[in-house]
Amino acid sequence: MSTNGDPSPLLRVGLVGAGPWARFVHAPMLAGHPGTILSAVWARRPGAAQSLAAANGTVAVTTLDALFDACDAVAFAVPPDVQAELAIRAARAGKPMLLEKPLALDLAMAERLTDAIGEAGVTSQLVLTWRYTGAVRAFLAEIAGGPPPIGGRGQFVSGSALAGPFATPWRRDFGGLFDLGPHVIDTLDAALGPVVDVRATGSAPRWATLLLEHGSGVSSSVTLSAHSAVEPTRADAEIYTEAGMVDVDASNSVGPETIRTIADEFVRTATGTPHPLDAARGLHLQRILDRAVKDLGRNR
Repeated sequence: MSTNGDPSPLLRVGLVGAGPWARFVHAPMLAGHPGTILSAVWARRPGAAQSLAAANGTVAVTTLDALFDACDAVAFAVPPDVQAELAIRAARAGKPMLLEKPLALDLAMAERLTDAIGEAGVTSQLVLTWRYTGAVRAFLAEIAGGPPPIGGRGQFVSGSALAGPFATPWRRDFGGLFDLGPHVIDTLDAALGPVVDVRATGSAPRWATLLLEHGSGVSSSVTLSAHSAVEPTRADAEIYTEAGMVDVDASNSVGPETIRTIADEFVRTATGTPHPLDAARGLHLQRILDRAVKDLGRNR
C-alpha cells in the first residue's frame, strides 16, 4: 500500500479491463473512493486502456505483470472466460482480487480459479451487486428474523442482451442465465438456505426457468431473460411464510451508495478480512449454473 501523500494509506488497485462495466463502474469507483487509488489499467485493447486511464487520472500498462507490479490488489471487469484465466495469474502473483460474476463460463475453469486462490492464500470478493444494496440486505435481515419460509420466487427479465453497451457477445449467448442469474439465485440461496438441486427448462439463451431445491427443505423458482425489452426491468424476489410474504424490488436498488459499499468492503477484503461473497461463494453459484446448463442442453 502507498500513502501517496495522504496521512492514511491508500489501497493501490489495478484494473483489468476497459469495457463498459470498467468505464461506468470500476474505474470511477476505484479512482473516486477515499480508501483506494486506481494505480494502473491493463486491457487486451491498448487504446481502450489508455483512454480509460486518461479519463480517470491514472496510467495504462502494456503487460499484466506490469499491472501486478503497480498494485496491491486487482479488480476485474472482463468477460468471464477471460477473467478466469487472468485471475489465476493474479492469485499466483499474491494479489487480493475483486471478481465479477460468474467466475467463468464453465465449471472446470471456476474450480481452477478457486483452487488457485485457495493455494495462494489471497482474499477475494465477488461483485454480486444486489447483495450490496440496502434494500436486499434489509430483505434478508427481515427473513432471518421472521417465521420460517415455505418457499419463494425470483425473476430478472430485461433487454440487456438486445442492444446498448452491455449487449456484448458473452451476454448475448449466456446473459439471462450467467449474467442475471447469479443475482437472483444468490439472493434466494441466502434467504432460503443453500441450493442443493436444480432443474431448468426453457429456450436458452433467450429464456430460462429454474426450480431450486434448498437444503432447508423448501423450493423456489427463478425466471431469467436478457432478451425482452420490458420497461421497467423486472428484478425482484419474494419469500413466502405462513404469515405472509416478504419481497424486494431490485430493479432500481443499485446506485452510488451500492458502489461505495462495494469499494468500502473491498478495502477491508484486500487488507485481509475474509468476505462472505468470495470466490468460494462464486463457485457454489457456478455449480448451480452448470447443472442448469446441462438441463437446458448447452453442455460446455
